[in-house]
Amino acid sequence: MMKKFLILSVAVVLSGTMLSCNSSEDETDNLNEAKKVVNMLSEAQPVELTQAQRVFANDNNHFTLHFMKTANDAGQSGKSFIYSPLSITYVLGMVNDAATGQTEQELEQTLGFHEGGIQAVNDYCKKLIDGLPKVDNKVTLNIANALFVNHDKATLKSQYQQDMKQYYDAMAENLDFKSSSALSAINNWASDHTNGMIPKILDDIDANVVTYLLNAIYFKADWASKFDQKNTKEETFATENGNTKLPLMHQNVLINYFKNDTYSAIQMPYGNGYWKMMVMLPEEGKTTDDIIDRLDRFGFEWVEWCSTATYYGFSPYEVDLKLPRFETVSDTNDIGIGLTGLLKNMGIRLAFDSEYAEIPNMCEKGSVYISMMRQKAKIKVNEEGSEAAAVTVAGINFLSSTGTVAYPKAVFHANHPFVYMISEASTGVIIFVGKFTGE
Repeated sequence: MMKKFLILSVAVVLSGTMLSCNSSEDETDNLNEAKKVVNMLSEAQPVELTQAQRVFANDNNHFTLHFMKTANDAGQSGKSFIYSPLSITYVLGMVNDAATGQTEQELEQTLGFHEGGIQAVNDYCKKLIDGLPKVDNKVTLNIANALFVNHDKATLKSQYQQDMKQYYDAMAENLDFKSSSALSAINNWASDHTNGMIPKILDDIDANVVTYLLNAIYFKADWASKFDQKNTKEETFATENGNTKLPLMHQNVLINYFKNDTYSAIQMPYGNGYWKMMVMLPEEGKTTDDIIDRLDRFGFEWVEWCSTATYYGFSPYEVDLKLPRFETVSDTNDIGIGLTGLLKNMGIRLAFDSEYAEIPNMCEKGSVYISMMRQKAKIKVNEEGSEAAAVTVAGINFLSSTGTVAYPKAVFHANHPFVYMISEASTGVIIFVGKFTGE
């Protein structure tokens, strides 16, 4: 049994500083060499949310963390996973646009929108679609939506089509669901909008479905301080079922560090510092389940929001850092209850009810319900940076060092299971969550 597990979480903070000195075969000598400080301060292009939208972002993050716990509890396989609850939010946001009554209330409450109303939810989703890709020109972040309509079954209402185009940048495409070309068209869309990371989202087409709603999110970014490949070595990684060998990347970094009685955490910047990977390493005797449970209960305890969306609690440390190079692929269909079951457990029930769903404003011929849902996601983490995709996003400013400073030191070796998240700073929105176990 392992004594300690690692949580790796990808978070985004507005700007920061990072210092790197790569390790070599003689790690002790090389890691003590003089280090070059990389100034991560830059002119911000944050997404400007209203106060109400900041509440949306914060509470949709609670949905994200609760989804991670729900999926983790349902899985219990010890396997790695990667999901994008934000991608789920977009698909359900498109459903919510057509919903009324208690169905709309369940959707908005569960997603963290507090019955804010269809217009407010649409405005928020539009703000992220337009703003997040522009936050950092060194980071690629794309959000895309689409509707594929069964031309034999339904015609979308004109107002619904207008809303989808205006708020979700989604154009409806009519297809013959009885033709194999329909399956190819949908899967090709998924592949095209994830840079080939998700080549197929459907195994077949249900001819009784009236429309498929899709969201794709794609993220790619280089580390602000890349790992040197010559310092990556096969080392022991302690899984829940015993030790294995994995390539561990290694460098010495001056980085923001935080610690409480459950875990320690670091923030590794991408690009010019807007996006960061937050890595949370459990303390002795803790596990990934302990961290996921605590996040679900208390959220990010080290974060306090003010008018400038500032993070508190982190301070610069010189960290001896090791992270595994890895890839993870997930499919919610591999969970016994599937994505539909997960969302029902979280409180969204009426939208999936074939008799009582209140979604009358999508199709001309009558109300509809959600008959299936699925998400596929993938992440790659290596010496250069990270790439992640899914089909189905506040600001911290680090001052430049003005002189020689003696920083406390820490060791942070990711040589056992961890959980990770990717999010954006100016909004605080989380776009991906996952767990890596080495299996």
